Amino acid sequence: MFVSRSMVSQVITIDKDASVFEAQEKMAANGIRHLPIVDADNRLIGIVTDRDIRSVMPYSLIKEKGLAKEREKLAMLKVEDVMTRNPKTISPMYTIQDALLMIQKEKVGAFPVVDNEGRLKGILSVRDLLRAFINVLGIGQPGTLVGIEVEEKIGQMKKIVDAITEENISFGSVLVARTWDEGKRAVFPYLLTNNVSKVKKKLAAMGYKLINPMDWYLDRLPKKP
Repeated sequence: MFVSRSMVSQVITIDKDASVFEAQEKMAANGIRHLPIVDADNRLIGIVTDRDIRSVMPYSLIKEKGLAKEREKLAMLKVEDVMTRNPKTISPMYTIQDALLMIQKEKVGAFPVVDNEGRLKGILSVRDLLRAFINVLGIGQPGTLVGIEVEEKIGQMKKIVDAITEENISFGSVLVARTWDEGKRAVFPYLLTNNVSKVKKKLAAMGYKLINPMDWYLDRLPKKP
């Protein structure tokens, strides 16, 4: 799945000469946290986030209780003064897997999506990525996640798939992860049923070790016993 299919295409932007108050109000009105800044040719020149706004606004002003003098002083502060120039961007032709790795590496909440000429085509946030992966993995439908430890050799996945489909159970998705043990993998089929006791007994009888997905950490390998 490409970024172009998951990004928000109708992007809300703001002018670099707008005040920080305008940026705050626009974010609040639209329920967003990132505002790209573009020039007259729709080329990206920067981005401002809710964190940027909070960093220059006293808490009392964010809650609209500040003194008039404080507000007057901050009204002179422009988006250009607090925005991130030349922010990290992503191409619409990247995959959502590429985007996920980039967000993890860069520690940002969203990427402006630009074409080869630097023109803004959309914006992709963590929320958009989550929605895309929910669709890809099929976990928006009721089902059950099953964990299986298998040897890393050709034919293992087919045996598992055949064993499950023989029970007339459909797949939402299948994830494969590595383990501490060399030559082994953890397979996590998401099955579109809540009745998996029979198929789990069948897999165990075939010699597979079942894993409790609740004991598995997505961000690190399971600990050795």
